[in-house]
Amino acid sequence: MLEKLKQIEEKYTELENRLQQPEVYSDPALYARVAREQKELTPLVETYRRYVRRSADAQEAQSLLNDPELGEMARMEYEEAKADCESMQEELKILLLPRDPNDSRNVIMEIRGGAGGDEAALFAGDLFRMYSMYADRKGWKIDVVNLNDTELGGIKEISFIVEGEGAYSRLKFESGGHRVQRVPVTESSGRIQTSAATVAVLPEAEEVEFTINPADLQIDTYRSSGAGGQHVNKTESAIRITHLPTGVVVECQDERSQHKNKDRAMQILRSKLYEAEQAKQRAAIAAERKSQVGSGDRSERVRTYNFPQNRVTDHRLQGENKNFGISGIINGDMDELLDALILNDQTERLRLSTEE
Repeated sequence: MLEKLKQIEEKYTELENRLQQPEVYSDPALYARVAREQKELTPLVETYRRYVRRSADAQEAQSLLNDPELGEMARMEYEEAKADCESMQEELKILLLPRDPNDSRNVIMEIRGGAGGDEAALFAGDLFRMYSMYADRKGWKIDVVNLNDTELGGIKEISFIVEGEGAYSRLKFESGGHRVQRVPVTESSGRIQTSAATVAVLPEAEEVEFTINPADLQIDTYRSSGAGGQHVNKTESAIRITHLPTGVVVECQDERSQHKNKDRAMQILRSKLYEAEQAKQRAAIAAERKSQVGSGDRSERVRTYNFPQNRVTDHRLQGENKNFGISGIINGDMDELLDALILNDQTERLRLSTEE
């Protein structure tokens, strides 16, 4: 491991030097690519360099253990440095795990109300509000692409793009079935009802990564509409694109311009097909891992929001780590929960890598 880390540090230094070269900093696209590669290595290299320094501290202290005057102080320093090194070794193992190439991408998310009628639509609206508030905390931008709402203020389905640094790395674990247990505002008898919504999370695909044959597309235009006559558009600016070979359908009606709606719809279609192709490739690998985080399939129940008990339970986590207070999370304070899911994923991948 140390030899590999030394090679990565050398590569990091080489990237630092490249950023100073005129041919690199005079080319914005090249500079951005080299800078991004260097930035991705920074946490690993900085941790490795701290490890090297503390290892040197431990060796120096060890050489003074038998000194009559400095022995006791050296022993304390040796124990501290040794503990630091052991901790950093575990951190380095995690940092060396293969990185998800999609982590730096923007995200396309879809939320659909499931079983539960009006209450499920209201819950889907709550989920969108939760993600919107979390995005605001992170300084990300949300762009709604398609919205089918209800007269009660709920959401039958919504598609939106989240743009920002590390958006996919944080939100990719949200994919799956979400369940709520509470007394609905539509329930006069005060009975607790269970409703559901599904969340899909896709990494945004670049145009150069996935080309689409125009002959494979059926493009329809129609008038935008909304609950109670809201958002009604007198012109046919809304777009529906069907990818004939796969049957994937994408709609976009949020923009007033037909051209903009078509661009947005193509953006989402490209990402859906890109994700489907990636899923096909992953499934073809015989030794594909089945981690505790789950497959991310839309039908898989990942989380329950229990309002009477003020508790959010993530079913992919174990023991005491799986329960969180509902008030913070439903208002966008999601970092503790997402950190636990990321650590859980890293721990499982580390376990599998040691078994290979």
